[in-house]
Amino acid sequence: MSELTSGAFVVDRADGREDGEDWTENYEELPGGVGVSLIFESTTKEGVGPRLHLHHYPETFIIRRGSATFTVGDAQLVGRAGQIIVVPAETPHKFSTGPDGYEAIHIHENSTFETVWLE
Repeated sequence: MSELTSGAFVVDRADGREDGEDWTENYEELPGGVGVSLIFESTTKEGVGPRLHLHHYPETFIIRRGSATFTVGDAQLVGRAGQIIVVPAETPHKFSTGPDGYEAIHIHENSTFETVWLE
């Protein structure tokens, strides 16, 4: 991470790669007091994702490539590239990546991750 003379910050990928492929990176307590945490995820694998859990704050998924089957509360839906899925606070959810993999940015509306695992 580096701070620019303007006061803005640049956060680089920890492994130094620049291609954006097959990686997961978590960012908590970002500089500048933005009050969100981020997960950047990119995989070509099918059938991966977290088990059922919830947060005490909303989580937003911005899907950039591929797809995933989401369970949100009692509903199931397939999220695809170009869609944004917002999971309300206190709502159980999980996902499993689709046959063409998955790339997304997960935005946690909290400066640190607070997860309650349900399975």
